[in-house]
Amino acid sequence: MPEGAPPVRIALKGRGAVSAPLHRFAKEQREWLDDGWSGSMAQGAGTDAQDQEVSHDEAIWWQQAAQAPSTQVHEERARSAIQKNDSPDIFFDHSVNPYRGCEHGCIYCYARPYHSYLNLSPGLDFETQLFAKTNIAEVLRREIGHPRYRPASLNIGSATDCYQPIERDWRLTRQVIEVLHEACHPFSVITKSSGVERDIDLIARAASCKRSAVYITITTLDGRLARLLEPRAAAPHRRLQTIRRLAEAGIPVGVSVAPHIPFLNDDMEQVLEAAREAGATTAFYTVLRLPWELNGVFQQWLQAHYPQRAARVMERVRDLHQISDEERARGKSYSSDYLTRMKGQGLWAQLVRQRFARSCEQLGYGREREPLDWAPFAAWQQGQRGPQQSSLF
Repeated sequence: MPEGAPPVRIALKGRGAVSAPLHRFAKEQREWLDDGWSGSMAQGAGTDAQDQEVSHDEAIWWQQAAQAPSTQVHEERARSAIQKNDSPDIFFDHSVNPYRGCEHGCIYCYARPYHSYLNLSPGLDFETQLFAKTNIAEVLRREIGHPRYRPASLNIGSATDCYQPIERDWRLTRQVIEVLHEACHPFSVITKSSGVERDIDLIARAASCKRSAVYITITTLDGRLARLLEPRAAAPHRRLQTIRRLAEAGIPVGVSVAPHIPFLNDDMEQVLEAAREAGATTAFYTVLRLPWELNGVFQQWLQAHYPQRAARVMERVRDLHQISDEERARGKSYSSDYLTRMKGQGLWAQLVRQRFARSCEQLGYGREREPLDWAPFAAWQQGQRGPQQSSLF
């Protein structure tokens, strides 16, 4: 480690982020400064150059907690359940997210910067300080039953995973699906958790009436890499098993190969092939995007796990988003232009797009998502407005 350079962070077991950096709204900012008490001091004041070498562990032992931080769940009363989306590059118009923060700890998660609005770090706080919207089912029932509600495609879990580990106890996603099922409201679910299998009974019944679909995210088939990228999400082979079980239950299943991270998860074709064999019928992908604080959080992770290729990965990420030399010098790694942010632009983005399109064509993936039937919900909605409640089933 060069003299005066900040120590490299090391990973915490079971966590994605390697630190809790301050968010962009913080009134104070902190910088690392070598005060002489680095790991090199532990070596003594010997003159032998070999004695002055500082190992990775010795250089940073002093800055790490004795153990990884535990998960804390805070109850929250939601004022609204449905978030509206007006961005044309996203396939749904409405979304419902029962939780803020996500214990899966995916290091690439674009939702991390939202924790800044809660005065919390997008790093470790995002995956350890979680918020459960305990009244979300009640609020959702009220919103979809309102006379001014205009039905639109609705996705559950678009920001943070609706089947993250705490769902086993809180069961908020189950409650949301029950409300939508009772109202005959079509919905889709996106997750990287096998926990969705618990609700196959409701999802399959809705699917039999063309009112549900599920999308499973598989970032890579490499178990070791997945464990580093998504430390508390289901293993890749387990997600393939989930796709198979959903498909066998008659539920339309798609696979999300996301995000594509240059020089890390380059097995897109293998993921598509395995998912197709398991029963997935549609597929889509995105490239890595690093908004706001996620840029720094992800680069810390890269330095901790893949220091030899970190610079190479980041340069290609910037290529995918066509970041200019001036912007690179300022540390920018992402373009938020809605026309290109999901798939990137330029030569490298075109190559990824061609790889994906060719694999989908060879494997027989459909490019259109399953159409959903809105007629039963319209009847339910009309019944809500009438003098008597209409029968739901």
